[in-house]
Amino acid sequence: MADSYNRGFLSAPRITLFRDWNRWMPEMDWFETPSSHVFKLNVPGSGRDEIKVQLEEGNVLSIEGRRAREEPSHKEANQGIWHLAERVAGDFSRHIPLPENVKSDQIKAGVENGVLTIVVPKDVPPKTKPRTIAISSKL
Repeated sequence: MADSYNRGFLSAPRITLFRDWNRWMPEMDWFETPSSHVFKLNVPGSGRDEIKVQLEEGNVLSIEGRRAREEPSHKEANQGIWHLAERVAGDFSRHIPLPENVKSDQIKAGVENGVLTIVVPKDVPPKTKPRTIAISSKL
């Protein structure tokens, strides 16, 4: 897991970290099971039609989307005063370099209750069967 973390975050191309200053980056959890990598991203207020998940060149998972700002009604706007507006809105993106041992053609994504879940199955190599290697006098 530490290797995945280092590869994914410490060696990520700098361009992905500073691609667009106008975008926000959703918080993410990444955990690994014996059969897959699972990514969970907070995307409150964004439905499946506002989110795009793609696999880019170099085995990089790209997540982009938009969360609209909730505007007060015309009546509320004329009668009220904003004191605080902390909830993030606008375009968001996150780019995740994937480990090499994944089945990129079997990636699945779903969004529910403001959480985008992406499951990336691992490509588990077959177990090697023990066998005897013959030794010759010459190669």
